[in-house]
Amino acid sequence: MILSDSHVHTEFSSDSTESMEKMILKAIELGLESICFTDHLDYDYPNKYGYDFNLDVDSYMGRLEELKDKYQSKIKIRKGIELGLMPYLSDRYNELTSKYSFDYIIGSSHLIDKKDPYYEDFWTDMNERDGYEAYFRTIIDNIASGCDFDSYGHIDYVVRYGPNKNSKYTYETYSEILDEVLKTIIHSRKALEINTAGFKYGLGHFHPQTDVLKRYLELGGELITIGSDAHKKEHLAYDFDKTSDILKSMGLKYYVEFENRTPKICPL
Repeated sequence: MILSDSHVHTEFSSDSTESMEKMILKAIELGLESICFTDHLDYDYPNKYGYDFNLDVDSYMGRLEELKDKYQSKIKIRKGIELGLMPYLSDRYNELTSKYSFDYIIGSSHLIDKKDPYYEDFWTDMNERDGYEAYFRTIIDNIASGCDFDSYGHIDYVVRYGPNKNSKYTYETYSEILDEVLKTIIHSRKALEINTAGFKYGLGHFHPQTDVLKRYLELGGELITIGSDAHKKEHLAYDFDKTSDILKSMGLKYYVEFENRTPKICPL
């Protein structure tokens, strides 16, 4: 069983209105043993999209400490953050994360040339293949920039929003760039996130696609984190039972959760 959700958003992220406490109560109801809040911090996110992802880190960490104390007998609450990576921001992020006692840091690609593939303007002058490959390239570039984080989030996030979504997306089609992505993650000693929101978005698979995960394992990858990417309480631990069955069928026996920036083995 998967008893830890390591990717959860709340009202501290400008794309969520859910309170931390409601998320915690839902996690307890679901029988989770651990939850990690990972609200968004995306420096320089374009104003044109109407979101401000400049997380108030002091208020956020203060609230986490309050709730951690309140619910310590019922569930482990871990302090995380999701960073919207771009290479020129690495020093700025590293300065911030060195000041706070995070348990877990997700690094994610949300922007390509200051455009988010969630929005139609990204695809106006970009065909699907070029868009997907440009997105995968950001992962390699972001890791090379030296930003301090623990796991790379939703590495095929772009597939949620492409013109054909995943109907033409396979490991074989993008194997050259995906192999480079996976080798970069492994060699940098970062974990790979299993993000179950792919099911929620109707893709029929988690992120990354199963064949990509198989290739990660073939290349020697070992560290896997699991998160729902929930922005509402009803999406917490989304399709974790299905995900557990798939991972076990692939021969996986464990995943990891990070505490004090250190991976802890959790049996499936």
